[in-house]
Amino acid sequence: MIDTHAHLDACDEPEAILDRAHAAGVTRVVTVGTGIDSCRAALALAESHRGVFAALGIDPHRAATADAERVDELRSLLMHPRAVAVGETGLDDFHRFATLEQQRRVFQAQLTLAGELRKPVVIHSRAAVAETAEQLADFGGTVVLHCFSEPGLLPVALERGYYVSFAGNVTFPKAAELREAAGHVPADRILVETDSPYLAPQPVRGRPNEPAYVVHTISALAEARGEDSAVLAAQIDVNATEAFGLSGVPE
Repeated sequence: MIDTHAHLDACDEPEAILDRAHAAGVTRVVTVGTGIDSCRAALALAESHRGVFAALGIDPHRAATADAERVDELRSLLMHPRAVAVGETGLDDFHRFATLEQQRRVFQAQLTLAGELRKPVVIHSRAAVAETAEQLADFGGTVVLHCFSEPGLLPVALERGYYVSFAGNVTFPKAAELREAAGHVPADRILVETDSPYLAPQPVRGRPNEPAYVVHTISALAEARGEDSAVLAAQIDVNATEAFGLSGVPE
């Protein structure tokens, strides 16, 4: 199994967490940077642990910080062989740590970089369905909608062939709409993640999340889709390999 989105640099004792992940059958993890320092930490973890890869970006929460002026620094970091994607990046009109205009500037700069480097882009979208769809309209590369929580974005995702990644919130009792959306995602476009250490799935809710817990989200998705958990996990592994180009990255 694979956890396609974790913030290992924000987790306590990442080495122990990865040991538990392996014991649970989770052999690969994409760890995600959210700012320049976070990206450097993510790369260090990817360099020192087998089966760990890095997605590097400046998230929308940092669009009003000094990191917003450091997008050019991402280029050299993304040249690392274990850097497999740009992001997370995108728009968040819910928390509003920065204005949408500030977020758009950083978002577009990273989309341009992803296009130039031919890397997939990992998208954070919260309360920004129309705006996210608009900003992505001219991007021709691979798109991963991380921690999918906006069913209104699903028609665009299906039409454009985006990958749709579900996190622990799909397991919550009140998330029926998300589980219904999961049932409409094509088999070759569904992904799963933990977003560790956040959003622990329902069976372990209240604890810090970690990659081992992705098994609970896979189980909930399989039930929602009427599929076998093992079959779905295997398909997601194939999807992630394709989405992030992992077959060409040494483990």
